[in-house]
Amino acid sequence: MALTAKQAFKELSRPGPHRVMRGDLALVGLPGAVLTPESGNGLPAVVFGHGWLQPIKRYHGFMRHLASWGFVVAAPATQNGPLPSHRLFTADMRTALDICSSVRLGEGRISVNPEQLGTAGHSLGGGCAVLAAAADERVRAVGTMGLSETRPSALDAARECTMPALHLSGDEDLISPPIGHAEPVTQAWAGSVQLRGITKATHLGFTENWQWTDMLLDGKPQSKTQKISRVLLTAFFLRTLTGNRGYDALLEGEIKGCSIDYARGPAVPSLA
Repeated sequence: MALTAKQAFKELSRPGPHRVMRGDLALVGLPGAVLTPESGNGLPAVVFGHGWLQPIKRYHGFMRHLASWGFVVAAPATQNGPLPSHRLFTADMRTALDICSSVRLGEGRISVNPEQLGTAGHSLGGGCAVLAAAADERVRAVGTMGLSETRPSALDAARECTMPALHLSGDEDLISPPIGHAEPVTQAWAGSVQLRGITKATHLGFTENWQWTDMLLDGKPQSKTQKISRVLLTAFFLRTLTGNRGYDALLEGEIKGCSIDYARGPAVPSLA
């Protein structure tokens, strides 16, 4: 029996069935972290890009949640300064894809299916997730939070992206307001796509814990924003990367506190 949206939200808001392990990408040549299930062969993988001036520790809860549901999640910890190179950060995300798809992790107990790779990110990391997807045919799905436009342009790259995407934006984001960032990228997307707006979410609402940039940038961590984004992106990647249809109800309609602001193509896209 299919789950209702309310039932699916409740289930996916809890950690998944897998014990989570944390590793260091620096051991294979790239500063960053990788979170994985304790073991498994042929797992899906998502490479995550951090936001402007944000350390990856501000996303560990999101990464851990995805890993508990069976994903390998890798996050480069590079380009952390005030003037990051979007081009180089995109290259680092693609290197992380290489690592996930070609290196056995967890002392050899974990392998990734190279046909089940996705990218995700917050702020500039969201824009770079789009750039990486446009440049790398291995990427089968893209999910972003508070996406920021980049140089080279994520808007231009979106026109080359035929894989499904889910973009989450904050209704009160003053750093990357949807009208100038996520909305045009969504409208330019070549494949199936949704843009969802989270009520009262700020730019930093997607991040976790306090950090000094909270005094510089708009907003602060918001537990509601984090919960909604974790649930929706977990449902999205389970569907698009693994074919799991158990949580389709979350992707087909609006949920409390999160509206569908734009959609094109199937509400529940087929496997990329």
